[in-house]
Amino acid sequence: MPTGYTGQDTEKTREHGASRLGRRGVKERAILLVEDNPDDTLLMLRALAKNEVAGDVVVARDGVEALDYLFSSGRHAERPSDTMPRLILLDLKLPRLNGFEVLQRVRSDERTRLLPVVILTSSRERRDVLEGYGLGANSYVRKPVDFEQFLEVVRQLKLYWLGLNESPLQPA
Repeated sequence: MPTGYTGQDTEKTREHGASRLGRRGVKERAILLVEDNPDDTLLMLRALAKNEVAGDVVVARDGVEALDYLFSSGRHAERPSDTMPRLILLDLKLPRLNGFEVLQRVRSDERTRLLPVVILTSSRERRDVLEGYGLGANSYVRKPVDFEQFLEVVRQLKLYWLGLNESPLQPA
């Protein structure tokens, strides 16, 4: 486990993110990061911080926690259901429910079906790419091994998904 990693990313980042009011009175947070690997989580949080996004991140460590957050259930039952992320960064290889199962549930529910989902994974399997897009992923990005390349990927994700792209929750 990396030095300084407390395992409290979900609690800490959930408390500090700024929200904004979107269409139909739904508040938005920037990113729901669904990642079970603590090293990858810390790397992503550092890369997001360098790109001035880290305060607006909620971390879910497995597929069940991601769905609990999105649907205000389980340990997230107290979370206001009118707060949704502008972007979901979804790993595929997750415990309890894998990324494909999460994506399928997100796309099958009226409350979340339009949320942008970017699969961010180390998988190089062609069948994973095809299944991800087949289930409704908006993008499929492989995690670079090199930190500088990883920073560039995060910069591009921020630029497009949080800058240029119009979220379905943004006011018209």
